[in-house]
This record gives sequence, structure tokens and C-alpha cells, in this order.
Amino acid sequence: MLSKADYDVVIAGGGMAGLITAASFGYHSKGKHRVLVIDRNRESEPGRKTNNGWTCGDATSKRSLDYLADHIGIRYGPPELEHPVQGVYVYSPDRKTKVLFEGEGYLFNRKLAPRRQVNDAKKYGTEFMYEATAERLLSQDGWVTGVSGRRSDGSTFSITAKMVIDATGASSTLRRFMPIPSMIEKEIDPDDVVGTGRYILDFEPAAERKEFFDPDYCIIHLDQFIAPAGYAWVFPKGKKKVNIGLGVSHSGLGRRNRRFNLNDNLQSLIDKYLADNPVIKGYAQPSDDANAGNTKGNWQVPVRRHNDCMVANGFAVVGDSAWMPRPIDAGGISPSIYGGTILGQVVAGALEAGDVSEAGLWKYNVEYMNTHGYPMASFEVLRRYLQTVTDDQINYGMKYFLSEEDVNAITERKHPEFNQARFMNPAMWFRVLGELSLARGLRYTVKKSSALVEINLAYPESPKGFVEWQKRLGRELAETVEKFKPLDVAN
Repeated sequence: MLSKADYDVVIAGGGMAGLITAASFGYHSKGKHRVLVIDRNRESEPGRKTNNGWTCGDATSKRSLDYLADHIGIRYGPPELEHPVQGVYVYSPDRKTKVLFEGEGYLFNRKLAPRRQVNDAKKYGTEFMYEATAERLLSQDGWVTGVSGRRSDGSTFSITAKMVIDATGASSTLRRFMPIPSMIEKEIDPDDVVGTGRYILDFEPAAERKEFFDPDYCIIHLDQFIAPAGYAWVFPKGKKKVNIGLGVSHSGLGRRNRRFNLNDNLQSLIDKYLADNPVIKGYAQPSDDANAGNTKGNWQVPVRRHNDCMVANGFAVVGDSAWMPRPIDAGGISPSIYGGTILGQVVAGALEAGDVSEAGLWKYNVEYMNTHGYPMASFEVLRRYLQTVTDDQINYGMKYFLSEEDVNAITERKHPEFNQARFMNPAMWFRVLGELSLARGLRYTVKKSSALVEINLAYPESPKGFVEWQKRLGRELAETVEKFKPLDVAN
């Protein structure tokens, strides 16, 4: 660690994860340290994700917001929280079966939220550099010592820091071109990234069909034709306002197009999904200040477990940079809240102790895994399995193999047991035999998921045990990759 530096902490990236980390660090360090957030956006547009705006599904759970309030005293409300929901329903492709996937939550206004989050960070003296991009890490003797980059006017900068936090997103060049030895994975498999896109619309309801729009519940539609190897969503932002979109696997879309001799892309699928909704009609993109420039957009989201190791000497990754979005639904707000809150506290403690080494920061890995990350590998396996089944099989499985206990487990963010799919259950023999391969696949997924959760809850308390732990995790995951081959064009 540098004894003298321009800043104690530099946070590259001024989105949700970066700003929450800054506020958490300020809270836990009582504003004693110099902190700089580098944001590529203009000061009037903090946290903008892409040229298309603050593109996001916008939904988060109440429990994540409660965690934030309980740990660093930040309580969100209007206007950054736009609309409450009672839960998330997942519908089968035939729209006949629904499962409550999540409890209470809220829809953010992602354009307005960063303005509040900037102010939360500034309360502790956090400084900001706008219209600048951190491009590379500085290093010395095996330690990250700062960042270099470029401002929007073309001028360059180089800033030293005792600690650098990468919150620049899934395609981070800081992580990919790390100049020091580290156990942080640098690259993500392209099949672990989904393309997503959405509209925000005001509309006039043309019918009352709650499987297509419900002002009190977020809706996720499983449908291998409209959202191949992915999902589609209808999230209410009011009684006559909606966030509607979908996410698709790039390879899944290619297989679907070849199978049906089509040439759809992400945007054409979104437009078809919107056109086929019988409730959302007479729609328009809102143009008021709270929504202008943020009503249509596409973006890429990682959908694997978070990075197995998220720290190095003087360095950490958080949010999409750490591949934190949940694999089963690409939800990224809640993981950023948990990750940023935990990381801010850990870095504050490490600086106080004078040790921002890999070992000194290791608690971040452990705390995130135990708090939020432990089921993510199992959700990664469930995502892979869902890519192997047809819409008819999903319809059948959701109708016959999901018990009340499974629904409760899903709501609690645990993996369902699918006991209804066990051949040892005499009452279910006929239905199991009706889809024996599906039942076997579900039971295998349960068994594998249980093993993965057990491995993750045994995450090593120090770097010393990491290599062996990762090998054990890797063996379990490799088996599922081999077993769960996506639907072939011949199917």
C-alpha cells in the first residue's frame, strides 16, 4: 500500500454499485478519508449506464432496501422509489400457471436515483470527477496503486490511491487488464452474458388480464420462443405506466432463429412482445424530466455466479464488474446494494488497520458469500437447466411438479426441492412417468444445487484455502455444463 497517495480510495464508476460503496465507506469511516468517484457522465446525468440512458429492469426487493437502511442508515423514498409491488410472479409459457418468485419490492426511477445517491456520498466528503473514464490500473510491486484514464475533452489523467474499487461494469477494462497477479477472474464466458432491453411507457389499459399486467406485481414470462434461453418481463411503475422488456441468450437466439428460419434480433423480439400484450395499448414514451432520455434501451448483463474472488492487493470489484446480477433473472440492483454496503465497511476497516492487501480485504469475499452470494451458483445451474427444456415441459413442470413448499423456498430465495418430481412419491407416479426426463432433470438440479450451496457456505476464511475451494466448485459446475446442453435446433 502506498504511504502517500492522491486519494485514500478511488472508485471507478458512478453507478448504483459505486455510489452505494462510496456512501457505505463514508458512513463506516466517518468521512475521515479522501474518496474520489470517477464517472464518465456529465454532472447533470450521474450514473447513466449507456447512451440510451439508465437502462434497467428497475426492480429491487424490500429486503435489500431494509438491509441498506439497517447497515448504513439510508432509506430511499419518492422520487427515487417510483412504485411499490407486493411480489414477482413467474408465469409458464401458456400463462396458465404462476409462481410467486419474490416478496415485496419497489420499482426504482433509475434516472433520479443516482442524484440522491451522489448526495448520500457527498455527505461524507466524497469528491467526484465527471466526464472521465478510468481505463487502466496503476501498479507497483504487486499492488494496485491507482488509475489512469481519459477525460471527455481528450486529456489524460493519472491518480494514485491506497485502494481502487472497480464499479465500471461487466466489460470492465480495469479487471480484464489487471497488471498484478490475482485470483480475480478476468474474463467471462460469452454464454454467461444475456442481451436485455426494455421500454418505459405510459399507456391506457385495453383489458384487465393480470397475467399480462398487474399494477401490484411484477411479472416474468418464461417463453422459449419470444425470449429464448431467457425471460420476458412486465414490471408496473404505476397503474398506467410500465417497464416492459426481455433478456435473451445470444446463442439461444441464434438456435431459435435457425430452428424456425427467422431472423429476429433483440429489439424485434421486444417489439413483438409489446405488440402481443393485450393490456398495454395506446402507449407512448414519457417525456417529462424524470423519464426523458431513459425510455428505450438495450444493455448486456452477466448471468453467472459472482466472481469467485473479488479482491487483490489494493483492489476490489463490485456490482456488474464482479458479475453480481442474479443468474436466474439478471437482477442487479439488490446485489449492488449488498455488495456495495459490505465492501464499503470492509475497506473502511482495512484502511483503519493499515492493511488493504488481498488478505486484509478478504472479509468482503466471505461476507458477501454468506449474506447474499451463496445460492448464486445453484441459480446458475437452474438457468442452464431451463435452457434444455421446451415450453411444453416448462408448462408441465410448473403445473405438476411445483409444491407449496417449493413456492415458499423460491420466495425465500432458496432452491426448490421439487419433491413432487420424486418417483418415490406414489401419488405422483402417473405424472412423473408423463415427463420422466423432466422429473429426473429437476431432481438432479436439486441435488447439484444443494451441493453447490454447501460448498459456497464453506468459502475459505482466508486466501490460503481458496485454490482448493475453487477446484471443488469448478468440478461440480463442470459436470452441469456437460450434462445440460441447450436445446438443439433438431428439437
